[in-house]
Amino acid sequence: MATVRSRRTRVAVLISGRGSNMVALLEAARDPAYPAEIVLVVSNRPEAAGLARAAASGIPTRTIDHKAFADRAAFDAALDAALRGADVDLVCLAGFMRILTPDFVASWAGRMLNIHPSLLPLFKGTHTHRQALEAGVRLHGCTVHFVVPELDAGPIVAQAAIPVRQGDDPDSLADRVIVQERRLYPEVLALVAGGRARLEGDRVEIADAAPDGVLFSL
Repeated sequence: MATVRSRRTRVAVLISGRGSNMVALLEAARDPAYPAEIVLVVSNRPEAAGLARAAASGIPTRTIDHKAFADRAAFDAALDAALRGADVDLVCLAGFMRILTPDFVASWAGRMLNIHPSLLPLFKGTHTHRQALEAGVRLHGCTVHFVVPELDAGPIVAQAAIPVRQGDDPDSLADRVIVQERRLYPEVLALVAGGRARLEGDRVEIADAAPDGVLFSL
């Protein structure tokens, strides 16, 4: 008797630039066994290079230019309509340089992930590699977390860490961290899309057989 295959989780990726982490998600989702499929890529910037990269992979794309809207709420309403129109289950922010309104975040609570280039709760916001060097930390890295209204403060799903080397500058740190971002984000998306990582209140519960929550690459 043939088994009935369950529906893959439908994912939208939001970008503002080149979409390097988006590409990592697209590559992972090419595997039919991967529990998520990328059904839409949206950018708030028409010139974002990631749009062409997504289109070249056969993924539908949309541009919703934030400059065309009177305020954040109007932009977020258009974004929400595009996501719901594509029957999206889960949203992945991948270098999406917009602060979303609390109402939008609430409407996608537990269904929106972000990747941030630091070991949160350290170094929120921008210029994280410079912040890490100025603080003199010995470990740096990236974090995938659920999105909440407060910036870079959502429940953490997993992190990847690298050592800070003598002589590092922001560029050299960024080059090594992005390697970990491209590895970690697809792993976390698989956990969430496959139902093995769930948001329970303000913490993330991960089922057995999941990879460690902190992944070191030395």
